[in-house]
Amino acid sequence: MPAPASSLIPAALDQLTRASEPAPLSDAVGLSGFLDLVPDPRGVRGRRYPLPALIAATAASVLAGARSLTAIAEWISDAPAWACRALGFPVDPLTGVVSVPHPHTLRRLLVQLDGDALDRAIGAFLTARATPARPGLRAIAVDGKALRGSRTATTAHVTVRAAMEHTGSVLAQRQIADKSNEIPAFRPLLDTINLTDTVITADALHTQHAHGTYLRTRGAHHIAQVKANHPTLFDRVRRLPWQDIALDHYERTTAHHRLEIRQLKSAAFAHLDYPDARQALQVVRWRKDFTSGKLTIERVYLITSLPPGTASGARLAAWIRGHWKIENLLHHVRDRTFREDDSKIRTGSLPRVMAGLRNLAIGVHRQDGRTNIATALRHAARDWHRPLTALGLTG
Repeated sequence: MPAPASSLIPAALDQLTRASEPAPLSDAVGLSGFLDLVPDPRGVRGRRYPLPALIAATAASVLAGARSLTAIAEWISDAPAWACRALGFPVDPLTGVVSVPHPHTLRRLLVQLDGDALDRAIGAFLTARATPARPGLRAIAVDGKALRGSRTATTAHVTVRAAMEHTGSVLAQRQIADKSNEIPAFRPLLDTINLTDTVITADALHTQHAHGTYLRTRGAHHIAQVKANHPTLFDRVRRLPWQDIALDHYERTTAHHRLEIRQLKSAAFAHLDYPDARQALQVVRWRKDFTSGKLTIERVYLITSLPPGTASGARLAAWIRGHWKIENLLHHVRDRTFREDDSKIRTGSLPRVMAGLRNLAIGVHRQDGRTNIATALRHAARDWHRPLTALGLTG
């Protein structure tokens, strides 16, 4: 005989109460474990809140779309008690009340935080939670970005250099003093990444013999652009009989009111004056703007340590074009979605720390299959469970 409706209602309400908190995820990768490696800049006395809890709460708020310190503090203050407990904030043993930090406490911490250590933790976390890579080579792009909003009357803007998988996850990031320090920053940036069976793409600035040697020593291949800043190498590659070399790849696309045609040719070398260079590549791009009728033709020359036959022409073309995904998938998103260049965060480590947390949010959402980051942020903001679950903090 069916139970009366009056008894079903309390049962349903009880079930909703039990479901108000997310179920533990036994196989989730938790951010907090990686944050244990970040040194605490505070004195030993007066550490009321654990460092991993403070950073995890900040990261969760950015995952939900917080752009400023004020928005981060408001998100933490509004978080329900169960979420604060999951983040690791202390609970009063007598009253059961969860204590959360004052905005000034959070700001003082983030100003002093070690940006390099935080970025290493973020890179390790994104690597650990990523779907296991398919067999074969994976591509990583290296490029820099100026945080223009960090400029003050007495200091130049902060510049950071990132290494990002072509799929959109930032694996490493370092702050550099200015553009002149980009070359020496290349090796420290990649030292924390497993480069075995990777292909590193970078702009012509990093076509340096020392960089090529370093990458091959680490088990990585390079695709290096050659320009006139290396005149001898550039002249040798440019003067190859490209008109007599067969086409390896052809691609024609129409988008954004323009027609683009790309052609790729490759030539094998027994010896080229660059570490382990095995092939020279020529990319020719035709671009016609339908609005203005303007036609532009561009020829780009590259060298690579990949032996002939290791990768198809289509894959080489995808890696070359994919290098600029770091602009579209990372820098553009931080500027347009997070309004990074409009940010007035300028003190101490704050610009660098916020850039790292934005990298974390973008990487997590992309790993979870979301291509539109603005939509992903709004989705995460509608439910307290979502950012915590994404960071593995609900167990």
